[in-house]
Amino acid sequence: MVWLAGGLAVAASAASEVPARLRIATYNVENYLELTTATRDAKPEASRQRVAEAFGLMAADVVALQEMGGVAGLAELRGRVRQLGLDYPHAEMVSGYDTNTQVAVLSRYPFVSRRSRADERFLLHGRRLRTTRGIVEVDIEVPPAYRFTLMSVHLKSRRETGAASQQEIREQEAQVLRRLIDARLRDDPNANLVVLGDFNDTHDSLAFRTIRGRGRTALIDTRPSERNGDALAVARPATSRRTVAWTHHYDREDVYSRVDYILISPGMAREWDPGGTYVLAFPNWGEASDHRPLVATFLVGDR
Repeated sequence: MVWLAGGLAVAASAASEVPARLRIATYNVENYLELTTATRDAKPEASRQRVAEAFGLMAADVVALQEMGGVAGLAELRGRVRQLGLDYPHAEMVSGYDTNTQVAVLSRYPFVSRRSRADERFLLHGRRLRTTRGIVEVDIEVPPAYRFTLMSVHLKSRRETGAASQQEIREQEAQVLRRLIDARLRDDPNANLVVLGDFNDTHDSLAFRTIRGRGRTALIDTRPSERNGDALAVARPATSRRTVAWTHHYDREDVYSRVDYILISPGMAREWDPGGTYVLAFPNWGEASDHRPLVATFLVGDR
């Protein structure tokens, strides 16, 4: 294991088979720490096992993780899901101002390029601040020739801090991310790009709208929802808001909301399979995390 640009690189051979479909997931695993720190408790054994069970149900090829507890936590989780028959030989992890939990990506397929950032900064009210957490950016190749870029983030929480308003910090972090998106699409307007993670804000917020963008480079919100038998999810997968799409329970206010997202570029949308895109609803989900996982499916091969 070596550190590259703030990320953890793990080398392994690529999967040999050529898949017809690619599953990409995002999951905030809520304080996946093996050891208690000054500000966070270690994640209980039962909770960690429930997270692994969610992995088994998703069977995703690439999983973006938020609130990952360092190298030890990531290694423990990979070993746990390996016991379920899921092997993720490629990993990237990046830290940030919050040193307790990190943003990580696990993948069955190799990273051909890494541009993760641990120290992005922005100016707010005359003060230069760091993004709360790092930004993962990797190019992934699905053999033999399908490539896409994945950017994963965990924006500032809704808890207030002394530095500035939590909302203003999140909006600035969204601008940092959007600049990276614009740079990628400026290089290649048809690029296959997935932007996902915990945005800690709703779809009508300025932070979300900044990340999504406007015009030709606007990202598409895949809006996963539960597979609970609703006909609307089949009849109007891209437009219906009467499907169950919440991803997070905020205990302090007892509110269920959609704050986790999988957004895709117009180029990636050509391969998107809405029928294979969903919020994973599974028994005792809350024992695993205060978030639920999202999965989006894509056909392999540029269209």
